[in-house]
Amino acid sequence: MEQRNLGHWADQTADEIIRTWGDRDEYTCASGITPSGTVHIGNFREIISVELVVRALRARGKKVRFIYSWDDYDVFRKVPVNMPKQEILEKHLRMPITMVPDPFDRDGSYARHHEVDVETMLPTVGIRPEFLYQAERYRSSMYAEGMRKALGKREHLKGILDKYRDEDHKIQGEWWPISVFCDACNRDTTDIDSWDGEWGVGYHCECGNVATVDLRTAKGVKLVWRVDWPMRWNQEKVDFEPAGKDHHSQGGSFDTARHVVEEVYGRKPPVTFRYDFIGIKGTPGKMSSSKGKVVDLSDLLRVYQPEIVRYLFAGTRPNTEFVISFDLDVIKIYEDYDKTERIYWGVEQAKDDEVLHKERRIYELSQVGEPPGEIPYQVPFRHLCNLLQINDGDIARTIAGLPAVKPGQMDRLTRRSACAWYWVTECAPGDFRFRLRDDGKAIDCAANEKAALAALRDAAGRDLGETALSERIYSIAQENGIEPKDFFKIVYRALLDRERGPRLAQFILAVGADRIGKILSVY
Repeated sequence: MEQRNLGHWADQTADEIIRTWGDRDEYTCASGITPSGTVHIGNFREIISVELVVRALRARGKKVRFIYSWDDYDVFRKVPVNMPKQEILEKHLRMPITMVPDPFDRDGSYARHHEVDVETMLPTVGIRPEFLYQAERYRSSMYAEGMRKALGKREHLKGILDKYRDEDHKIQGEWWPISVFCDACNRDTTDIDSWDGEWGVGYHCECGNVATVDLRTAKGVKLVWRVDWPMRWNQEKVDFEPAGKDHHSQGGSFDTARHVVEEVYGRKPPVTFRYDFIGIKGTPGKMSSSKGKVVDLSDLLRVYQPEIVRYLFAGTRPNTEFVISFDLDVIKIYEDYDKTERIYWGVEQAKDDEVLHKERRIYELSQVGEPPGEIPYQVPFRHLCNLLQINDGDIARTIAGLPAVKPGQMDRLTRRSACAWYWVTECAPGDFRFRLRDDGKAIDCAANEKAALAALRDAAGRDLGETALSERIYSIAQENGIEPKDFFKIVYRALLDRERGPRLAQFILAVGADRIGKILSVY
């Protein structure tokens, strides 16, 4: 990699990790989420931000362990409104989400359903972490020592948590750094009664159950979130983990976790950065109008090629809020990516060397794997949408009509075409969509307008180029005493049954002389 390519934020973070921890055999980069509902695109920002840093470290020849923790031993607190079988789910409130049934009857639990949805999609965008399941790890007593250490330092932990709180919000009365899921009802409706100074913890539950459990064998004991997170930093030797702006707020969970990992577990906190929120503009499809629908990675991949999904994040600093569009801005995003691609391949010149190296690095990080061996086939997204509509969504026929497509370019071009057709049919505004008339009927128009349409039919069959055809269209209008703007409306009405449409000369050439001739044969 060229030294000048190292100005990207992922490269800068990789350098900071190496400076902070020194030269090591392996670095651990971490991410994680609670699968308490659909894992939305805001959650995805964290995992792809980590993956980009992982790539930057590996580009330096470093060995990296990339872990993604499923916090599936968290409490099921609330039933999301977009989930089916609400009544069944409500019966499992206050249980660990890994014990809640899958309302879709597909996977072994509610948690596993959401985990599978993400795990099957991530490889599509080149993300392959090592998944850690916290329910499994807690139940195997992997964290028994970490919990005992927290219990032994509970007064000190209480002081750390109170450090950033005002008097009205400090912890009152007895406090414990652990919570217990009841052995009898599986809910966390419990209170800790005692700790014997070693491994024994006594508790009672609202259901009436009273018990004493051993941390080395207990299945239902876990640390509270603000202690659990730093304990795992120590357990997994985490060197880097970002967090959202809510966790990075003054006195937030990251601030307290820094103190906990250093003062209780004796390890430096990981390198981090704050990532910002993501806004959504437009809707990703008809389903999005349903109550409670959130936008997830699968929604994004229906509209954007995997490389462009990565580009959205690789090209934006994590601490910058940005908007992911499903409206007409989709066209601009594809255009921006195509420009970056042309600069990378030297087809288009960058403004200066700084822009060149920036765009080249963004393009490298946008690829699912290594960059392809040749520049992918570029067809502007807007034009592709028009071609697909001309061909009634037939992708194979659309691609067959494009000149000089190489076999190695087919996969990406097919994927782009599928995204374009989904966007046209599910997301694009109504005035962007069209369908060629095939009813064999003439529109109601004046005699000179019919003569102009007949002349256009003849011009379309003369094998003119786009510029020559465009000039001929204006000539036809003048010859028949029609204002050009009015003639355009007449043509669109005749071809599309509407008064506006794609750039006319280019559109006529794309439709082809035979089809144009057939539609205009009634004039």
